[in-house]
Amino acid sequence: MAGTTSTTTPVGGPAARVAELLARRTADNAEFFVTEAERIARLCHRVAERFARGGRILAFGVTPAARSDVRHVTVEFVHPVIVGKRALPAIGLTREAGPLPLQLDLLATPEDVAIGFGAGEEAELHEGIALARARGCLTIAFDEIGAEWAFHPPGADPFVHQELVETLYHVVWELVHVFFEHRGLLEGRKERVVHDAGGSAFLYPFLAEAEAGLDDVLADVRASVLMKGVEVSELREQTIRAALPTLIPLARALRETFDAGGRLLAFGNGGSATDAMDVVADFRDPPHRWPRRPALDLTEDTALLTALANDIGEDSIFARQLISHARPEDLALAFSTSGNSRNIIRALREARRRGVRTAALVGYDGGRILAERLADYVVVVPSQNIPRIQEAQASVYHILRELVELVA
Repeated sequence: MAGTTSTTTPVGGPAARVAELLARRTADNAEFFVTEAERIARLCHRVAERFARGGRILAFGVTPAARSDVRHVTVEFVHPVIVGKRALPAIGLTREAGPLPLQLDLLATPEDVAIGFGAGEEAELHEGIALARARGCLTIAFDEIGAEWAFHPPGADPFVHQELVETLYHVVWELVHVFFEHRGLLEGRKERVVHDAGGSAFLYPFLAEAEAGLDDVLADVRASVLMKGVEVSELREQTIRAALPTLIPLARALRETFDAGGRLLAFGNGGSATDAMDVVADFRDPPHRWPRRPALDLTEDTALLTALANDIGEDSIFARQLISHARPEDLALAFSTSGNSRNIIRALREARRRGVRTAALVGYDGGRILAERLADYVVVVPSQNIPRIQEAQASVYHILRELVELVA
């Protein structure tokens, strides 16, 4: 899990701060999921009911960081990455298309689930939730803005808040499918507490007739919520402790990049694209009155991405942008859960050819990116569970963002 620049763990200073940040995440994660496991399980049931009625997820947010969560929710539900999970309808709404309440007014139907991302300071969030709730939507938010389901991650750190929210919507996406196996529970009617095997019921007559009480299913889902909360906490700690010899040198390299007039260039595919969006938002529009830092999101321009994919091929969508934008004083940051994405590999090689320093956040065993030393700094999240990889990666780049302001 190390890059090519360090083999020993630094002591004191930034390392002590990383330990503090990790301890805070472990404590807040445990508190949040122990407190909210029952409600999250019940929310999964309610969301499944909405999908069963033909509803959709309508995710919306105002700020750049909220935009990354909006896009992340959409890609998770529409393009499931876990075998056996079905594609479910989700639409992401951001201010690129105009005021959010106006967009919701045009699109929201009573069967939908409206999720508002943000800390609650934006008037459009309040108005959007109020409109969706009046329309009959099931509403979810992460501050007191009038939603039917309000969740409050503990602590005041906006990065930890966002990480807990990301784990929450990943867990909802993973566990909402449990209730599709018990269709008799989806309308919430007590007289239909039977497992519905659907069109294959004739193959499994006993299964189709078996009772499945809602309380029993909710108990199983609640236990799974708690288990997933523990999983991500353990994976986060394992990742960050192992990555410390790489994280601090990477933070110094980024600080040198900015001090020399360079920029961060971030890119990834799918959910990893939303990580690129988020890390760029964190540098351009940071919390805590940190300095704004120049960063480019190479996933941002849909016209450019689709033109390159159509005319040249999807393997070139990031490399071609690096040909246009990259300068030797820049640093390229790639996100890949597998470490094997062809367009990421090609982009890292192009960056190297142009004398650009490179970093990568990857999952699994690091894939080709680690094995072939395609980046100067590599942090590996040692897991094959894509949602858990992405959650741990969010902690990595959030901690990295703070370290950039700490290192000299």
